[in-house]
Amino acid sequence: MKRLIELLRSYWGILRRPSVHYSLGFLTLGGFIAGIVFWGGFNTALEATNTEAFCTSCHEMRDNVFAELKDTIHYSNRSGVRATCPDCHVPHQWTDKIARKMQASKEVWGKIFGTINTREKFLEKRRELAEHEWARLKANDSLECRNCHNFNYMDFTRQSPRAKEMHSTALASGQATCIDCHKGIAHQLPDMHGVPGWQ
Repeated sequence: MKRLIELLRSYWGILRRPSVHYSLGFLTLGGFIAGIVFWGGFNTALEATNTEAFCTSCHEMRDNVFAELKDTIHYSNRSGVRATCPDCHVPHQWTDKIARKMQASKEVWGKIFGTINTREKFLEKRRELAEHEWARLKANDSLECRNCHNFNYMDFTRQSPRAKEMHSTALASGQATCIDCHKGIAHQLPDMHGVPGWQ
């Protein structure tokens, strides 16, 4: 016990010893408080950029894809449940969200340099942009779709014969994921001329 007390006094002495002007304890506490402030600021900024208001604050999104969303069942429906931009385009899990935000920095770069700042430029790049998003959803097994649409709770008896067939076979077996069949579910499709297997 005496040894433990001596050890604690030794550590306390190190924490109280001044570095040049401040003690190590003061610097440690200051670093801890600065870390909390940084983390709070970072998380606040992350959540502020994860809102529909932020997504539609630039005219490229507001006048193109958001305007299209307003005509779909994901925007207005009998149940009143509405998907916002981040619901479909940003994963809910923190690590996946950070990775997506890093990918989105390329979109900010496009905003700065006016890549799609007119309707004509947007339509010209629409298929490329859509294919990037489809590939992302395909790679993560339509994670954002599954945040709301849980396959385990689908009532196949209330689905159309075609949907029932696809959901109970291709989706259940893992041969397909949501985005394989539901392209254009919330936004207009680009020109799909020449895409293999597209009707």
